[in-house]
Amino acid sequence: MEPITLRTDRLLLRPFAAQDVAAVAAACDDPDIQRFVPVPEPYTLQDAEEFVHVTSPAGWRDDTAYNFGVFTHGGELVGSMGLTRLAHLRTAERQAELGFWTARDRRRKGYTAEAGRAVADWAFTSLGVERLEWVAQVENAGSRAVALRIGFVEEGIQRARIVHRGTRRDARIAALLPSDWGRRLETPYLPSPTV
Repeated sequence: MEPITLRTDRLLLRPFAAQDVAAVAAACDDPDIQRFVPVPEPYTLQDAEEFVHVTSPAGWRDDTAYNFGVFTHGGELVGSMGLTRLAHLRTAERQAELGFWTARDRRRKGYTAEAGRAVADWAFTSLGVERLEWVAQVENAGSRAVALRIGFVEEGIQRARIVHRGTRRDARIAALLPSDWGRRLETPYLPSPTV
């Protein structure tokens, strides 16, 4: 897919570019990001160059991950927001997973939830996603708070779901459906009756 740009009231979501390398390196060299996100530790300028110039563009080109750099309208890096597990879009499942990280000095300002709502809206309207998942380590309270603000509905804890730094970890999983936002699903949905 050709990379696109999304806009919100306060944010610009666009593909990463060469001028973002230093900011990505500084943001990802944060122990709080490294604790939960599968980025190299320590995170170097070379790692950022690889992500910005190779990994992220390849994801768009190969339809494996759509990563957006999240920036204020003034151009400051807020974080990264992306859709992964896109192979499910080409099947009847029509699913994707939303993942993100936020630079330390941009947390607790509502930016990540704002960006997440924009990407979810794009996924539902332009990509035909019918189930958007969020998965994070149980201890990742910040990511959970963002997912809930976006509107994800928690579905439970999956044992040993995530392998991070060579160790299996339990993860929370939540989902967002177009119908959670009052939109119609293309595939009929028959929820289980409540007990």
